[in-house]
Amino acid sequence: MTTREGMCELCMNPSPQVSITIIEARQLVGLNMDPMVCVEVGEEKKYTSMKESTNCPYYNEVGLNSDSFSPLDFQVIHSKNLLRSGTLVGSFKMDVGTVYTQPEHQFYHKWAILSDPEDLTAGLKGYLKCDIAVVGKGDTIKTPHKANETDEDDIEGNLLLPDGVPPERQWARFYIKIYRAEGLPRMNTSIMANVKKAFIGDNKDLVDPYVQVAFAGQKGKTSIQKSSYEPLWNEQIIFTEMFPPLCKRIKIQIRDSDKVNDVAIGTHFIDLRKISNEGDKGFLPTFGPAWVNMYGSTRNYTLMDEHQELNEGLGEGVSFRARLLMSLAVEILDTSNPEINSSTEVQVEQATSPADVKAKNLICFPTNSGRNCTGKMEEFFLFGAFLEATMIDRKIGDKPINFEVTIGNYGNQIDGMTKPIMQKKKEGGNGDEEESELLRNSSEDEGDEDGELVSVSSSQPVKPLVTDRNYFHLPYFEKKPCIYIKSWWQDQRRRLYNANIMDKIADKLVSVCWGGRETAQGMGHTQAPCASPQLPTKQGQTVQGPENMGQQAATLRSQVKKNTMKDKLKVVQNFLQKLRFLADEPQHTIPDIFIWMMSNNKRIAYARVPSKDILYSIVDEEMGKDCAKVKTIFLKLPGKRGFGSAGWTVQAKMEMYLWLGLNKQRKDFLSGLPCGFEEKKTARAVSLPPSLAEKQVFQLRAHMYQARSLFAADSSGLSDPFARVFFISQSQCTEVLNETLCPTWDQLLVFDNVELYGEAHEMRDDPPIIVIEIYDQDTVGKADFMGRTFAKPVVKMSDEDYCPPRFPPQLEYYQIYRGNSTAGDLLAAFELLQVPASQNLPPIDGPTDMDRGPILPVPLGIRPVLSKYRVEILFWGLRDLKRVNLAQVDRPRVDIECAGKGVQSALIQNYKKNPNFSTLVKWFEVDLPENELLHPPLNIRVVDCRAFGRYTLVGSHAVRFCLLRCFTHHLCTSQGISLLSDPSSSLAVLPLSLQTDEEKEKKKKKKKGGGGGGEEEVEEEEPDESMLDWWSKYFASIETMKEVGVCRRGVFSKELETEFDNFEDWLHTFNLLRGKIGDNDDNATEEERIVGRFKGSMCVYKVPLPDDITKEPGYDPNFGMFQGIPSNDPINVLVRVYVVRATDLHPADINGKADPYIAIKLGKTDIKDKENYISKQLNPVFGKSFDIEATFPMESMLTVAVYDWDLVGTDDLIGETKIDLENRYYSKHRATCGVSQYGYNTWRDPMKPSQILSKLCKEGKVDGPHFGPGGRVKVANRVFTGPTEIEDENGTYEHLALTVLRHWDDIPRAGCKLVPEHVETRPLLNPDKPGIEQGRLEMWVDMFPMDMPAPGPAIDISPRKPKKYELRVIVWNTDEVILEDDDYFTGEKSSDIFVRGWLKGQQEDKQDTDVHYHSLTGEGNFNWRYIFPFDYLMAEERIVISKKESMFSWDETEYKIPARLTLQVWDADHFSADDFLGAIELDLNRFPRGAKTSKQCSLEMVTNEAELPMVSIFKQKRVKGWWPFFPAQLCFLQGKVEAELHLLTAEEAEKSPAGLARNEPDPLEKPNRPDTSFIWFLNPLKSIKYLICTRYKWLIIKIVLALLLIVMVALFLYSMPGYMVKKLLGA
Repeated sequence: MTTREGMCELCMNPSPQVSITIIEARQLVGLNMDPMVCVEVGEEKKYTSMKESTNCPYYNEVGLNSDSFSPLDFQVIHSKNLLRSGTLVGSFKMDVGTVYTQPEHQFYHKWAILSDPEDLTAGLKGYLKCDIAVVGKGDTIKTPHKANETDEDDIEGNLLLPDGVPPERQWARFYIKIYRAEGLPRMNTSIMANVKKAFIGDNKDLVDPYVQVAFAGQKGKTSIQKSSYEPLWNEQIIFTEMFPPLCKRIKIQIRDSDKVNDVAIGTHFIDLRKISNEGDKGFLPTFGPAWVNMYGSTRNYTLMDEHQELNEGLGEGVSFRARLLMSLAVEILDTSNPEINSSTEVQVEQATSPADVKAKNLICFPTNSGRNCTGKMEEFFLFGAFLEATMIDRKIGDKPINFEVTIGNYGNQIDGMTKPIMQKKKEGGNGDEEESELLRNSSEDEGDEDGELVSVSSSQPVKPLVTDRNYFHLPYFEKKPCIYIKSWWQDQRRRLYNANIMDKIADKLVSVCWGGRETAQGMGHTQAPCASPQLPTKQGQTVQGPENMGQQAATLRSQVKKNTMKDKLKVVQNFLQKLRFLADEPQHTIPDIFIWMMSNNKRIAYARVPSKDILYSIVDEEMGKDCAKVKTIFLKLPGKRGFGSAGWTVQAKMEMYLWLGLNKQRKDFLSGLPCGFEEKKTARAVSLPPSLAEKQVFQLRAHMYQARSLFAADSSGLSDPFARVFFISQSQCTEVLNETLCPTWDQLLVFDNVELYGEAHEMRDDPPIIVIEIYDQDTVGKADFMGRTFAKPVVKMSDEDYCPPRFPPQLEYYQIYRGNSTAGDLLAAFELLQVPASQNLPPIDGPTDMDRGPILPVPLGIRPVLSKYRVEILFWGLRDLKRVNLAQVDRPRVDIECAGKGVQSALIQNYKKNPNFSTLVKWFEVDLPENELLHPPLNIRVVDCRAFGRYTLVGSHAVRFCLLRCFTHHLCTSQGISLLSDPSSSLAVLPLSLQTDEEKEKKKKKKKGGGGGGEEEVEEEEPDESMLDWWSKYFASIETMKEVGVCRRGVFSKELETEFDNFEDWLHTFNLLRGKIGDNDDNATEEERIVGRFKGSMCVYKVPLPDDITKEPGYDPNFGMFQGIPSNDPINVLVRVYVVRATDLHPADINGKADPYIAIKLGKTDIKDKENYISKQLNPVFGKSFDIEATFPMESMLTVAVYDWDLVGTDDLIGETKIDLENRYYSKHRATCGVSQYGYNTWRDPMKPSQILSKLCKEGKVDGPHFGPGGRVKVANRVFTGPTEIEDENGTYEHLALTVLRHWDDIPRAGCKLVPEHVETRPLLNPDKPGIEQGRLEMWVDMFPMDMPAPGPAIDISPRKPKKYELRVIVWNTDEVILEDDDYFTGEKSSDIFVRGWLKGQQEDKQDTDVHYHSLTGEGNFNWRYIFPFDYLMAEERIVISKKESMFSWDETEYKIPARLTLQVWDADHFSADDFLGAIELDLNRFPRGAKTSKQCSLEMVTNEAELPMVSIFKQKRVKGWWPFFPAQLCFLQGKVEAELHLLTAEEAEKSPAGLARNEPDPLEKPNRPDTSFIWFLNPLKSIKYLICTRYKWLIIKIVLALLLIVMVALFLYSMPGYMVKKLLGA
């Protein structure tokens, strides 16, 4: 199914549900991130929780449940909080339709590729693993069973991409050029405009259009052209998106700008796959420049348009709205080019007009007159003749009715005219003069240049005549009204011709392959024309598809053999889809034709005819399929009114002749009319009076035999059906049959004096259609419409004989439709006999008895040949009967009816006390057709016998006869009765070796291995037998299931019922229905109509039975085919329900989690395990068993529900599953207690295997079991052998008996597969959300009859407690850590290194080493110990953490998280945030072995994981080595760390304690760090000494000397004047 069809199917659904689950992200690009995921659908946004400090966050949160058609947008955001909006890491977009076209309408556990829309040059930004499902109404989503986790970790193999899309997608630009539009409708009231015009003389166009383009969640729009019916834009809108895009449709919408609210004028969708080709000689999406036509509501402007959604592109448009000239091109971006603008914002810019494109013209025409890039303007001529108008709905009233035909705006008289410009097309004019051609209102009374008649687009109003209670017809007898319209369009007929060729090839293929002839011949037909056309498409490229398909068809034809027929038919089906896909031409310039029926100048109903279907060509293959042919057209109501019950009634049935072609080819327009018509021209109209020679008189015989599976139209769940047959302008009805959904009318309706016009051979090959409508007769009011079907009669002309093979005609099934859904089948035959001049028609040889008065039965040659059959019914009981008319059902009875005969069950005296029947088997004989396909259904009706002899219908059910055959076949085989031949009595020896002790030992080992996850053994030393509990077996089973894909050890990935045919091996359940079937608007689904269930069975066979069956020993004639049926008396049973766990529960709380607990209901017992709820968990492990005593049949429906615990208010139902225990209990598959798979020592059943085997042999009348020496046992004609080493303590043969039980299905006649020891997975459903799984529940049920020995105690399946471990991590050294800081004084590179570590999920308990300051080489010495205590589940390989989510949480939540150790290296900064340098995350179960030396440690240890040896800390216990640090991108090494990992159990840790960091006990010695790594802040003297002594010694000496010199000079200058004076004065 294409995306478009998928979307159409979705659009029919009122609100599809989009369900999204975010699981985890991997390889996110960035350093030390705190990522969260935002999912956006339309206006809705939903965020996951934030995960701290990780590039691989694990969420497993349900993102969103939405009902929007908008594209899905996934965004990963880094560090968003209340104050910050966060930065976008990467995003991913996809269409809802793309998801819907996937198998099961979903992507499950797939990896989406994230890219950055803001930066096109950047590559991959990470992967996001998610589930996306889209559910329409009535769909059910089946969650696939989980694959092996290692398979899912293969990201490249599980990408979230549809088939055929490459994982490496490139960025591309989509250029959408919008040139201009024409023929826009008025979008405003003209009152104000008229006022303006009166005052100012301003005559404006009443529309302000602009174009909006939406693609991949983004929108772009052109400028607004004020007041223009012919806006000119010449603008281009540019989108940037990955190619190929996952959004397949571009939505182009012309909108009217308004101050209050912009309104859509028309919408067009372009499917990118239809305008591109991905083959070897393919091309990118390319379109136009071409005109696209837009359709929507009718063109008259009203303030509140009831059909506005049609303009938005929802539903089929009912009128032409406008056309738009546009083009589309795609360019793949070279992201390495630095000039490219790297944003994906939508851009709008000016574009060259298409007239200027001629230099690089897309369809290269020479630039002579009247041609441009969209094709040459041509004058087209449309002719139509109305040959018949019948079945006009009487609700319309009896005002005169006329019909209007329009193509574009041509011919539209009421509301087409937007501007009365009469611009003539001159031959020498330029192509640009075409602008207003579309707007010409061609119905003006004005002659053409060549003196021909003017265009006439509507018929004359005619008063309708009454046909019957429901319908009128128009008296178009002698004169048939005609219309013809001239219009001007660009000549793009070649495209439509190619589409017609492809359509015809496809039609031929259908008629040959599915029309009864051989496929090979069909493919031969395909091949010839298929290779011929080479379709020119956009930009002169050609679609290579057809040529290749031609060659493929030729090869396929040679390969078809009888045995390959089915496979080849599938290939042909694909061919057909491809052909239909290619035939849909996206660039059709000529708009569709609309035919409107009008009464009193109002539009009532319409039909839309694609222009390509009636396009004329001189080549037959290119001609439209309905061109120049009389075609039956049904008119329907527009828009929403056409849906639902109102739209089912036919508004009118037209016989029309249509022809569309160039005006030059006009001479051929009457070529296909029935002979004898001639054109008669009048002043205003054209009509075709037939010459009377060609009037033929016929008699129609409608043989109405029966109908089946009709629609339930009454509240009783039944109907009172009758059929109404319409032919030409006559109608007749069958009789009404009361209270049945499968009426057998057996009635012949004869229509005399049917007058038809046309040539005899045309009548014979293509007679008019017969319409048959089925109604439900109501005592009060009008009959209800139940469905409609169409038929063509077999025609006999007067010169032909009434003899085989064509006559008498065969009864055929016709599918009855009610709206779009099927509503049963009609079995009938129709013959149209020409009345010869002698009036001698073939006689009607009906049955002789005429007890039905004037009603004629179906004649003998046509009615089926009957034989005597016996129908045996097993009446078991009734269940779950609801109230009828507020009264409880107390004394019900079942009536069975088939073809007028029937039988009644015994009356149940007190339904509450015992709802089973006292008499089990009854039978009746009935005459049924020899041909099984014609068998009527068997009707089951349940009535309640009330006081005073009143009977009330409770419910009914119709069983199709093909099902009856299945029941009979099943029953006969299970009873060992062969209606064909005896089963062979040859003896077969089956050497079924039992497990020897060694094998058992091996299996035990494997089981332990499975329990620990992985194929290797869990521990070096073997644990003893007591170590193996139920969970070991369970996890081992799951492992084998994952590996092999088959549930070998009884863990079923679905319900047990699906594995064992619903346990209906002899007891079937029939749903009893009551009440009307809901229409589209009132959603009474079948579920809601079920009022109870009838349990029983049926068997149909021809009588008499062969003697060998009736004379068999022990044959009880009272039970007929139902030999050996157990008693249906009430029985007390102990029911033991084991609930293992639930998976993928739907969240019930705001935080995206749930607090689930189990509730079990069986009869009056109601158990709610409320106090043991599991907090905030979507995958809870319950591990509980419940014992309930019940009495069958009163208490047989077990309901196991999962509720969400709420502190305040009532608890919410998450989902529930219902199990019918009675069918299981009585089934021959023995579903009471599964047969053990692991040997006799784990036996749960109170009966031993040998006892069970003896009982089965006795019940199945099988000889045995005979135990012999040498481990041999003989059952029936089979001998089983086994090893003799296994000998039970008391010398019995229990192991041997168990072997036979496991292979009981090999026993002839009585054998069937016995239910093994198992766990079943049942979907949880919520009645409020039908169809959507709310999660799955793993469980099983054991049942033990109370009159047998009591079974042992229940198996303990309580959840395993996690084991306490302590992980000690010693960080010894680091090396080659990148240097982040620059020295203040010297500019030297250094780092202040410290290492941080934590276990995943325990970020708040992260531990840091001390800081190694001023490392100049990237070397750091720490000798630092971390200690991480944790709880670990060995079987699931998960760490278990219990913590409160927030301070407001009521209780702790348990998380199960993969065991991963994270080590990070940081650069410490004192005044700013520390710098993150690199990290490594080690999965403790499988991580690369550390390198012995720093040199050997490289990035390859992480990148080449597949080639390197992996270790598990849980097996090694102690690991030491070097590991690399790297950033998220894995692109370069950021450092190395030497660490030692030591794992101890809690007991071991207690015995040998160790201190954190370097503390006691068991302290680590201080690291020997070089002097450079001092702490200047704490030891300034040491740092000053270092600075002075090493670096700046000579500089300081020089400075000191210079200072001394300066001081001396200063002192000299200061003291010199004083001394001078002293010296001078001699003082």
